[in-house]
Amino acid sequence: LASLLSTMSMKKALVVLALAATASTSASAFIPSTSVKNVVSNAAQNGARFPLAAKGDALRSSTSLALSAEGGAKAVAAEDSKDGSSLVDTLQTGGYFALWYLFNIGYNIYNKQALNALDFPWTIALFQMAIGILYFAPLWLLGIRKAPKLSKDDLKTLFPIALCHTGVHVGAVIALGAGAVSFAHIVKASEPVVTCGLNALLLGELLPAQVYATLIPIIGGVAIASMKELSFTWLALGAAMLSNVSSAARGVLSKKTMSGKKIGENLDAQNLYSVLTLMSTLILIPLAYASEGLGFFKAFNGVVAAGEYTRKSLASIIALSGATYYAYNEVAFLALGRVNPVTHAVGNTIKRVVIIVASVIAFKTPMSRGSVIGSSVAIFGTLLYSLAMNASKSKKKDD
Repeated sequence: LASLLSTMSMKKALVVLALAATASTSASAFIPSTSVKNVVSNAAQNGARFPLAAKGDALRSSTSLALSAEGGAKAVAAEDSKDGSSLVDTLQTGGYFALWYLFNIGYNIYNKQALNALDFPWTIALFQMAIGILYFAPLWLLGIRKAPKLSKDDLKTLFPIALCHTGVHVGAVIALGAGAVSFAHIVKASEPVVTCGLNALLLGELLPAQVYATLIPIIGGVAIASMKELSFTWLALGAAMLSNVSSAARGVLSKKTMSGKKIGENLDAQNLYSVLTLMSTLILIPLAYASEGLGFFKAFNGVVAAGEYTRKSLASIIALSGATYYAYNEVAFLALGRVNPVTHAVGNTIKRVVIIVASVIAFKTPMSRGSVIGSSVAIFGTLLYSLAMNASKSKKKDD
């Protein structure tokens, strides 16, 4: 127990560090993604080293893609390579990537610990989403970040996107609780397959053959890993796929409803993520109650009474799972907003490997040889997919 509390104290300090870093940076760091058609081509010269959107461009087709963290765009001015700040810039970017990985690992570990102690994924997902409000609400109230102003029509536009945002998180939490963390992330690697399907079905967007070819190793790898997974459950597979479908649908809906449309005031990508977090929290309240009632609180007291955890330590695990969830999303945008698409693709691939390895070590989860091979093939396929998509977009831009 002492070791657990010591570890949590260290993580609390790191959470504070990351939140302080994100609060002190410009919201423009969260301008997304490689899927954005209107990527800014020049970095600001006033000391802020993040891509900036032109006025009025904050909510183009790009906005929702910050949420799926599919990439970042870094426009490097020629002068930047000549001044003495390049080393500082590199170190800062590396620091953001390190924090992104750290908080992602922390979230997956704390989330799994909470779910192992309390089998109430809907309620835990609600708490995790709500904890994010404790971060951005004070920023709005104190004027550190300009609060968004939205009309009823704006909220109607955002509601289906918020539903998808809710499905992404709930599906992932259920999958992580129903099976091994490593297996959930292997299935999550198949999201590009769903994205291609929905884009073709709902947007009529057809991609080059080489992009579709990269889906073959993803599908094959996930299939092999599923067949050979020692902790396989249909619930884990289904919930992870629900998360994938919700994530892909979120991107498609955002393109259809928000492309070229100005929504509200002060709704940059950073505030958009905050608004969706708030809306998802409100959506989850009745859903969690309908699914699990108030049984969570009785189970919580039962776990404490059994001596497995103290009330403080169990509450801390749940709180830290929520804090690291919001923190890794914020830091991810800071990291991905500073690098080119290829660096992002490699970084995102390494992230999945790091999380899988860390979860196997933390929970001593055995992986069969087939599962290792399947996961390796699937993750490599996602890298090829990202690179092929980037190449396709570059070619279109050149044309």
